[in-house]
Amino acid sequence: MTRVLVVDDDPALVRTLRINLRARGYEVIVARDGRTALQVVAEDEPDLLVLDLGLPDLDGVSVLRRLRATNTVPVIVLSARHSSEDKVEALDLGADDYVTKPFGVEELMARIRAALRHAAVDPQTEDEAVIVTTDTLRLDLTEHIALRNGEPIHLTPTEWRLVEALTRRPGSLVRQHQLLREIWGPSYENQSHYLRVYMAQLRRKLETDPQHPRHFFTEPGVGYRFVP
Repeated sequence: MTRVLVVDDDPALVRTLRINLRARGYEVIVARDGRTALQVVAEDEPDLLVLDLGLPDLDGVSVLRRLRATNTVPVIVLSARHSSEDKVEALDLGADDYVTKPFGVEELMARIRAALRHAAVDPQTEDEAVIVTTDTLRLDLTEHIALRNGEPIHLTPTEWRLVEALTRRPGSLVRQHQLLREIWGPSYENQSHYLRVYMAQLRRKLETDPQHPRHFFTEPGVGYRFVP
C-alpha cells in the first residue's frame, strides 16, 4: 500500500485529506509540524509527502531544504501563497508540485498520482546507465551526476527531469505542452512560464555562456531542443 505523509497543522484539512486518501487505497501518516515530519520520513520512509508551507515550528521551505539534502521522496507542496516567486522557490528546492489553497480534492489526487508515476523506476532501464557527453558536459542520467568542464553542478529533481526529457531526444524539437505534461502533469500544459524559468536556470548552470547557448535551445513559441 502506498504511504502518504500529510504534514499540516490544520485539523479540518488533515481530516479531509485522510478520508479522501484512504478512500483511494492510500495509507495515511500525519505530522503536525516540520520536525516531526523529518523524523517520520527518516523512520517510516513514506512514498510521498503532502507538505504545507505554514507550519508551527519549521516552515515548509526549511523542511523541504533539509529533506532534499538526503532524500528524493516526492513532495507536493500546499500553500495559500499564490506568487510565482514562492512557487519557483519551492520547485527549485526540489518540490515535485505546488498546489495553492483552496484546491479541489480531485485535482490534488491527480497530482499525487502524477508525482508517484514520475518517481517510479522503469524496470527496462533500471540497470542501464545513461550518460550524455559533450565537449563541456557529462550528464549521468542514471546516477544524477552533472559535470561542466569537470566541475560538479547541482541540479534539482525538476531540473533533472527537464534535462532527461530533452537529452533523451537529441536534436529533436520537444514541444512546450509535451514538456509541461511530462514534467509537471496535464494540468500545467498552459504554464509556459515554468519552462522559461527552468530553462534559464539550466543554461546558467550547464552552458559556458548562458546568453549564447550551445546545447539547450529555445524555439520561440514552440518548444526546446538539446543539441549535443
